Amino acid sequence: MKVFKFGGASVKDAEAVKNVAKVLSSFSDEKLLVVISAMGKTTNMLEKLVDSYFKSTDSKQSNFEDLKEFHYKIINQLLPQTQSNAFDDIENLFIELECLLEAEPDNTYDYHYDQIVSYGEIFSTKIVSAFLNEAGIKNRWMDAQNFISTDNTYREGKVNWSLTNEKIAKTLSPIVQKKMVITQGFIGRNSANSTVTLGREGSDYSASIFAYCLDAQSVTIWKDVAGVMNADPKRFTEAVKITGLSYNRAIEMAFYGATVIHPKTIQPLLNKEIPLFVKSFLNPNDEGTTVGVSKEEEDKVSTYIFKQNQMLISIASKDFSFIVEENLSSIFLLFAKNGIKINVMQNSAISFTICVDYNEIKCNLLIQELEENYKVKSNINLELLTISNYENADIKKYAENRKILLEQRNRRSLQLVLA
Repeated sequence: MKVFKFGGASVKDAEAVKNVAKVLSSFSDEKLLVVISAMGKTTNMLEKLVDSYFKSTDSKQSNFEDLKEFHYKIINQLLPQTQSNAFDDIENLFIELECLLEAEPDNTYDYHYDQIVSYGEIFSTKIVSAFLNEAGIKNRWMDAQNFISTDNTYREGKVNWSLTNEKIAKTLSPIVQKKMVITQGFIGRNSANSTVTLGREGSDYSASIFAYCLDAQSVTIWKDVAGVMNADPKRFTEAVKITGLSYNRAIEMAFYGATVIHPKTIQPLLNKEIPLFVKSFLNPNDEGTTVGVSKEEEDKVSTYIFKQNQMLISIASKDFSFIVEENLSSIFLLFAKNGIKINVMQNSAISFTICVDYNEIKCNLLIQELEENYKVKSNINLELLTISNYENADIKKYAENRKILLEQRNRRSLQLVLA
């Protein structure tokens, strides 16, 4: 049994969905569980809808109509209306969403975010499942929320592995043995029966959760790129594909911000030594990248990873005393409380500097709380560059004409926060 995952680019329009059907038709003899993301930029559209809903702006209705029009355009191109129940299913889902948007929001933004944004995966999989059945690729649509159990950490759900494994082994596994299953990435459900998302771009993680619990033979992530590249080809004309990566190197690259693989994806696969293939849905017969093989020469290839929209926060004591363990403990607790991950950190005797992904709401709350006990300075609109297997010449080459606000090195990697 294999797990396939198709991202938003692979189902961005009607022609893309038809291509997914073409890819899947080549695996008609395989037992497959197929995880599918929201279509194209649907998640971005839903995030705009959340903001307009939460802020009660006039754009809420137009954002909703844009979302509806986008999906109906695709479904009208894929399915004859008189012959498919998918139209009724999608219409009912939009009615549900509209009712949700009519209620007054409370102050729990992350909760509302998850309840609304999760509709993207449901829309997508309903449409794709219906089209595949019409095309003769028989499948069963199933709700991932019935299997992936999480805690109450909205927007960054932590998986209850024991309960999730029990549900998947007992209910889902027998179904996959008999028929292809189409399900969603990104979403789970907590004990209160509320939707909890697994983090932005979390569909890869969903695929690895299902693979782990199903004891899958492999996971294949189908992308619009040839495989894992050593740099973004849009920024580096000399970027090359890496055909084989160890689990540890893949984890490292994902942690530093390589967008091809979600950071949490690898660990469940590593625990059961399930190989991960990253392949192109445009050229499915190409080799792609295999994660889970030991290719020392490829693990030594230099990689260049840029993360944009970064914030640098510098913290100092108000009385110019040392920043010591007691201070660091309270600082880390505030980061954890506000759900902010640290990308780079560096401390000196009297200050502590951190680079994080900038989230206006969370970061502003964090700074307000830090300022109660510390002096705080911050910069936004920064970029974090991480170079693995670096050379000193890389600093001059990639940071030329830019201001380096923070530099950190270890035996293998160089990180620069650039203004």
